[in-house]
Amino acid sequence: MQALRIHDFGSTRQVALEDERPTAPGAGYVDVRIEAASVNPLDLKILAGYMQPVFPIRFPYTLGTDFAGTVEAVGAEVSGFKLGDRVVGRLAPTQGGAFAQSASVPLHTFCRIPDSMSYEQAAALPTAAGSAWLALFGVGKLQAGQSVLIHAAAGGVGSFAVQFAKRAGAYVMATASSQNHALVKELGADEVIDYRREDFATRCRNVDVVIDTIGGDTGERSWQVIKAGGALVSLADHTIQSRGDIRGEFVFFNNDALALEQIVKLFESQQLQVILDTIHSLEEGRAALEQVAHGHARGKVIIRAAR
Repeated sequence: MQALRIHDFGSTRQVALEDERPTAPGAGYVDVRIEAASVNPLDLKILAGYMQPVFPIRFPYTLGTDFAGTVEAVGAEVSGFKLGDRVVGRLAPTQGGAFAQSASVPLHTFCRIPDSMSYEQAAALPTAAGSAWLALFGVGKLQAGQSVLIHAAAGGVGSFAVQFAKRAGAYVMATASSQNHALVKELGADEVIDYRREDFATRCRNVDVVIDTIGGDTGERSWQVIKAGGALVSLADHTIQSRGDIRGEFVFFNNDALALEQIVKLFESQQLQVILDTIHSLEEGRAALEQVAHGHARGKVIIRAAR
């Protein structure tokens, strides 16, 4: 099979499409024929070597965590799944392996997807939708009737966060470029602010929760719009700390197959849109990574494992 692998840390120039020998699944594992995978900022951080203290990897390493495909082999001690099942899941960052034509996947890290969901739509979910869910409800503790400000609302995490927050009964404010305002409003935002032309800090006041996927100056200015007792939830600044009576917490999504199953059900019941930006072939893997590195993707960037 073919896989996008690295033999050293660095830039996308380190990424090569290579042949990798598949292995039979061990006990508690299934082999998945990967049809699609999604690119996350984490993949770039692993590539650069930034995550080695947290997620140590060994070379050669196949990039990618989020995948969707079909079960093609089942190891011992596996029940509840059979050959041909359509599934979505997330591989541990230390293992990687999603940017390939197949992968060995441990049980309890994936779930089934309906026929109505494409592999590309499914692959977009695990990290982005899971992070949005955790940021809003696990860390942000968002409740119906509260207000939330979501930065980069047209991006991967942001596009899911807008929908989850609105569905939960929150008043949703969002930042996005002008060309994405219609999309973000369609997803459920009550107010959309053009971050290039308007300072969100002059529009937003007494916000209960801010979801910050950008960091830097955006994260710093977000403190002033939050009410006492509110929270700044960052997916960008791992050093964030609370200030006075405002909570500041970092979110790093690990894996939650149960939450993923609930998110898939929302899609199946037509309560969730999945926004896809660009679909690249496995041979175009470098371009997919570079697109995410440059930012401003509308929804998720996908790699299709063509054969």
